[in-house]
Amino acid sequence: MPRMLDVSDEVRAEIGDDEADRLLAGAHAPDTYDCTSCRTNGDSTQEATSTVLFVGEETAVLAFAHARCIPSQVVPVAEEQLLGAVRSISQAQGTAPAPMPTPAPAPAPAPAQAPAQVPAVAPAADPVPPAGPAPIVPSAGAPAILGITCGLVLRGDTGHAALVVEPTGPVGRPGDLSGQDQFLSLLTEHGFQHVTGVDQPPAQMPGWSVLMAMGQLHAILHPTATGGSAAWWQAHQPLQVTDTWRSAAGRQNAVTVYAAPAGTIGRQPREDLLRQALDRAAAQGLLVAASFPLAGT
Repeated sequence: MPRMLDVSDEVRAEIGDDEADRLLAGAHAPDTYDCTSCRTNGDSTQEATSTVLFVGEETAVLAFAHARCIPSQVVPVAEEQLLGAVRSISQAQGTAPAPMPTPAPAPAPAPAQAPAQVPAVAPAADPVPPAGPAPIVPSAGAPAILGITCGLVLRGDTGHAALVVEPTGPVGRPGDLSGQDQFLSLLTEHGFQHVTGVDQPPAQMPGWSVLMAMGQLHAILHPTATGGSAAWWQAHQPLQVTDTWRSAAGRQNAVTVYAAPAGTIGRQPREDLLRQALDRAAAQGLLVAASFPLAGT
């Protein structure tokens, strides 16, 4: 029986056209599944379902998720983590998640496609040139690296899950070698709003989301011209978050993403110090933010 499956171009490229066509026709795809994102039941014959290919160094596992939870994509994970997940699922269900007939080798992480003129930069743990249509050129002439900090930000008595992004150097427009920092203006052109007070929740940006899978932070997704989603920022390796951060994000189905120029926030060791740094940046007009829904749990 045909399934209501979405097989993205990147998943199709990894598993091949023949296997993708067999999946769409009903082979190797279960009628029902446990969503790899929200962990609740799904039915590929009744509701839109995403194919999600987890790839390690030597192993690849095909999983399924509600399309409303997570788009079809390739998710690089550590080999040990992937094998551990397979063992856990096998013990819990008596069967493993759908393996590929021939496990695919782990590809190099695909470049994240950034929306036009929005700077896409590498995570701090992975100092590689940024992806996107053109390099980001800081004053030193080397690619900027993006630092991301997770924390709970209080608004009143309620803690809100937040991500704070800050590059290591000035970020210019593609092709601009002047070294002038245009990080905030680039972001505001695509919907981020200047923050005048951290107590005020920012507006939600349509089509953007924060991707969680297997309880870890994987990416920030942006809408594409074709109506799908692609990674604007992607972790080199999935990032651990605290249980309280994940619970707050899941309960509110939202993550506040703050951004500031290089040297504005810094790596703060405590959440109260992070809040103080955000307040200072807002008072100086150096903070923008947006609210993104949570994709996954």
